[in-house]
Amino acid sequence: MTAPQRRRIYLMRHGSVDYFRADGTPVPPLTVPLNDAGRAQADAAGKLFAECGVRFDRVIVSGLQRTMETAQRVLSAAGQPMPLETEAALEEIRGGRLSDIRPEEVEAAFVGAFQNGADLEQRRFLGGESVGEFLDRTLPAFAHIVEREDWSCLLMVLHGGVNRALLARAITGQRAFFGSLEQLPACINIIDVGSDHMIVRAVNLAPTQWLHQHESQTTMEKLLAQYRRRESQLR
Repeated sequence: MTAPQRRRIYLMRHGSVDYFRADGTPVPPLTVPLNDAGRAQADAAGKLFAECGVRFDRVIVSGLQRTMETAQRVLSAAGQPMPLETEAALEEIRGGRLSDIRPEEVEAAFVGAFQNGADLEQRRFLGGESVGEFLDRTLPAFAHIVEREDWSCLLMVLHGGVNRALLARAITGQRAFFGSLEQLPACINIIDVGSDHMIVRAVNLAPTQWLHQHESQTTMEKLLAQYRRRESQLR
């Protein structure tokens, strides 16, 4: 029996960022940079790749600053500087304006899109893009990347929501979204791509806290708490 020929994707989430400043002012999500923890997380991931002898052929980011900065730090720590390829269709699920969300709808707007349910694809993230619209743009872009023949080991640095969609596609072989599949900042997922299907080897490996020992809330629960603190400061 001939061993299957498979290619590898290392799928990361960007490192930690602060979407609200200390005074509660929101930071534009398109330009938010990594914070100190995020830079340390990206460096740790890069050092891990170097220690394990992983060599990348290509690097794809969404183009948002937090993915580019994470990828650059990973590559620097791994000793593999190379150009970044941008795929805008893989930007994070797009929210609306926080000021347009009614107080009684705040919790659902923050966490609803990441909770399972029959109406999942109709739910809107922060009053903006629906999960269905999000899948319509991310899954074809991912399929195109998988079909490319110019890589055997690919690093992708994307976002928590995007990674959920791509991992769900890899696991199920079809259109899906696993909202409850948490993604820590700068975590690493491993997907092997074969001729007819994909194999998920690892999910949510966080180089700075392997056992998630400091985590009890999801990313969106943390953001909701920050938003509520901001609203209380404005009253």
